[in-house]
Amino acid sequence: MLYFDHNATTPVLPEARAAWLEATENYVGNPSSPHRMGQRADAALQSAREQLAALLGCDAMDIVWTSGATESNNMVLQHAAHSSGSDSEVWVSGIEHPCVLAATDRYFPKRSRRIPVTRDGVIDLEWLRTALGKSRPMMIAVMAANNETGVLQPWREVLSLCCEWQVAFFCDAAQWLGKLPAKGLGDCDFVSGCAHKFGGPKGVGFLKCPTQGVVRPLLVGGKQEDGRRAGTENVASVIAMLAALAVRERSVGSGEHQPRLEWREAFERDLVACLPETEIVGTKSDRLWNTVSALMPEIDCQQRWVVKLDRFGYAVSTGSACASGREELSHVLAAMGYPASAASRVLRFSSGWETSAEDWRSLLDGLVKTSAVVQTGVVPS
Repeated sequence: MLYFDHNATTPVLPEARAAWLEATENYVGNPSSPHRMGQRADAALQSAREQLAALLGCDAMDIVWTSGATESNNMVLQHAAHSSGSDSEVWVSGIEHPCVLAATDRYFPKRSRRIPVTRDGVIDLEWLRTALGKSRPMMIAVMAANNETGVLQPWREVLSLCCEWQVAFFCDAAQWLGKLPAKGLGDCDFVSGCAHKFGGPKGVGFLKCPTQGVVRPLLVGGKQEDGRRAGTENVASVIAMLAALAVRERSVGSGEHQPRLEWREAFERDLVACLPETEIVGTKSDRLWNTVSALMPEIDCQQRWVVKLDRFGYAVSTGSACASGREELSHVLAAMGYPASAASRVLRFSSGWETSAEDWRSLLDGLVKTSAVVQTGVVPS
């Protein structure tokens, strides 16, 4: 089975697995305990904090360990809600991860605005500049890279605007980290990330918080993480997360993503050439080197592309909700202006660092074969 769903989750790296096993053996104490075993575990957490802070470009004490990006994102929004007036707004892009949009609706009911995006999947910076000249929210949330389309967002430009207008900036970097350089993200007020998107274990992540001021905890009941997140820290998983991120940062730093970008681009050209009715989403925008969102030639919903591809040995993702008996367009494509009729045609292919050029060519063959089966009912020889 060829795995093309890395944006959903990634296999654990050997380095992360080894780090987890070693940490499990060496750091058995509770980091909050006063004895030497506890203090040893606490020192390991602090070392990991310093490593992550160095990669992001922030202070080590800005880092809070969490269970993942979903918890981190919820923590940001509930903190914002409890730290602002009853009439304060937050502005979030229309293509944020569902956990950001849901948390916004929960904590800022009727007090949020959606930042529009272009047809190419990039937030409308001119709209944002104009809107900031008329009113000022207490926080703006724009992700670094979109999980569905791979389109890179101008988070540095948004950060600059937020600094100019003295507005807090929150950046969900879950899809960016491990694929592009982490440096500079620490300049944002809030940054979230999770290990399983870049070869670390599931169930661990972080939130980078502002250096100044008190951050209201989402989870209460203990004084861990300097009172910002209750609960015993997952020391082994934190260490494994940093081991995985270090591997990926070295790959990015040495430019190993550049040929992988070329493989993705070649796949897109060949896909459109072989199946001319295919449309690549966000093709005019800079995108993650590993991500392709495509509107495939229309087929009957009961013969979904993803099911056929799975039978041929390819694991891909789809935005279609056919299994529920109705088709729903993803909020990302809806924000980009795509019609509801596109719902059953969306496929996402997301590769990993270990995916080869030959794997991309094999996927193309699988898509051509699937198209032939759908149209004729006969598997090509």
